[in-house]
Amino acid sequence: MQLDRIVNFHKTIGDKTRIQIIALLKSGPLHGQAIAGKLGLTPPTISYHLTKLKEINVIYQRRDKNTIYFHLSEKQLAFMAEAILRIGGEKEMNEFKVDDQEKYKVIRNFFAQDGSLKSLPAQRKKKLIVLEHLVKGLKKGKTYHEKEINDYIKPFHEDFATIRREFVMCGFMRRQNGEYELNPEELWLIQ
Repeated sequence: MQLDRIVNFHKTIGDKTRIQIIALLKSGPLHGQAIAGKLGLTPPTISYHLTKLKEINVIYQRRDKNTIYFHLSEKQLAFMAEAILRIGGEKEMNEFKVDDQEKYKVIRNFFAQDGSLKSLPAQRKKKLIVLEHLVKGLKKGKTYHEKEINDYIKPFHEDFATIRREFVMCGFMRRQNGEYELNPEELWLIQ
């Protein structure tokens, strides 16, 4: 499964137009019309390529009034680009490495006695610890429908949509056609 994800990433990135879009977004967010104008391509062509880049989570979109801006997720891009170097090696030692005592402290502070999540931490390091704790109840290799993931999250927190999205954005799960599957731990942003 990890190998499939790496192959899919490189197949998707291996397109001249997509590389040009990534290069443009490196300077800052742009809307689709601006990208089309800069590259001299039609908006439908740009939309197609943006969709492909969103599928591998290297770009994301934010709406500002009536305009959708596309942003580059540089950390995810770098993480996936370097994933091939981690195959078969030791687990990645990254900036989010934390010891068990720190994890325990964060979990104790953010979870109530009944196991529900008080709030999702704003600090990224703590948020990753909380999300990792939440996904531990999911089974590796099982494909979950969106409703199943929602039902799994609801006992922990009422904002299941945000947590579900964070699972994907932080590399804990992958989403394809409304179905979710746990990624191998090597692809999680926390180790």
